[in-house]
Amino acid sequence: MEERYCFEKQGKKAVLFAASQEDRPLIVLNSFESDGSSVLDILREDGCGELNLLTVDGIDWNRDMSPWQCPAVFKGEPEFSGGAKHYLADLTTQILPEALKKTKGTPAFTGIAGYSLAGLFALYALYECDSFTRAASMSGSLWFPDFKEFAMTNAMKRQPEKLYFSVGDREAKTRNPIMKTVQENTEALA
Repeated sequence: MEERYCFEKQGKKAVLFAASQEDRPLIVLNSFESDGSSVLDILREDGCGELNLLTVDGIDWNRDMSPWQCPAVFKGEPEFSGGAKHYLADLTTQILPEALKKTKGTPAFTGIAGYSLAGLFALYALYECDSFTRAASMSGSLWFPDFKEFAMTNAMKRQPEKLYFSVGDREAKTRNPIMKTVQENTEALA
């Protein structure tokens, strides 16, 4: 059974569910108002082996998860201010090292995962740092303007051992012309 550690760094709330066994994988999950316990429950139900799960909350989604500035996609929503590079630096130099102090042994691998904008961020992180050997972009916001071009013209800092993409059934059927590209972009990047 995992031990739970809570800490704050750079204005973000982090919760680490530390594995009881040594050298278990470490997964970083940028979350939206969740400490990750429900994700951990689902992983257990699915028979996933023991792992270290680090969730980070207190994220300003339109700032911290967006790689660059971009106008709002929907009327009345805030624009994207492009703070992903700054948040990634905080994650890799402040939050992740603090979590590693609480894990037993050395993680077998370190992965990053996220849903929606956090899925975009997970993929973006591979191009900006070499801290992660695996990534999962679940219904990632790969509609984000110019991201496909960015990914196709830049090299990842480290070739991931595994990379997971998923996209929902309805995302390509939206009437929003920008968001409608998510399936096409996901397939092209995969």
